[in-house]
Amino acid sequence: MTKEKAQARREHLARMRAEQKRKERRAALLMWGIGGLVIVVLVALVAVYVVNDRSAKSLSAVKTYTYKGSDHSWNKVSYKETPPVGGQHNFYWQNCGIYDKPIHNEHGVHSLEHGAVWITYRPDLPKAEVDKLKSIASADYMLLSPYPGLPSKIVASSWNHQITLDSADDPRLPEFVKKYKQNPTTTPEYGASCSGGIGTTEEQPLPPAQQETTQEPMPSTAPSS
Repeated sequence: MTKEKAQARREHLARMRAEQKRKERRAALLMWGIGGLVIVVLVALVAVYVVNDRSAKSLSAVKTYTYKGSDHSWNKVSYKETPPVGGQHNFYWQNCGIYDKPIHNEHGVHSLEHGAVWITYRPDLPKAEVDKLKSIASADYMLLSPYPGLPSKIVASSWNHQITLDSADDPRLPEFVKKYKQNPTTTPEYGASCSGGIGTTEEQPLPPAQQETTQEPMPSTAPSS
């Protein structure tokens, strides 16, 4: 092989190697570019999910009030809100639990004063929705009862806080319960019991007036359901 042919062969091999390296660099850049794009898309999707999730669980629609606690009365009370979120209430609190009939506002408000969350729903709410609410309300310091004349299908109330909802699947409902149930900063009588009170419904009259006192009646004297 002549020197010219050998040189030409070396130059040809060099060009082939250079071309191969260029192809490898292009492939690597393309791979990194696609990978980077995938990462950007994934980050964007996660960000959108987080934003949407936070928005869905936002409690910005919660209405707040300024009722003070420890205002008891044996009389029927006229409340401004439906259902009430605070104010004057009966000396007996409603035993927390699930009720299939409406309860007296005066007892329910007293339970709110003790840190309960009271979930109310329209009597015509579908059974499947009611069953979901019963599952949520099966925990302690929870009240659940039908309530005619609600401004929405479902209303969740705690002392001085309330939110209206259209579905038992609304993610704001468990968020409301988590934030306001037995909240020491918003509960006037934090730590007070939500049992040992009264278990009657609206079908039974309010308990008769007893001797005037600033103290709540002893649970052992509470009427039975």
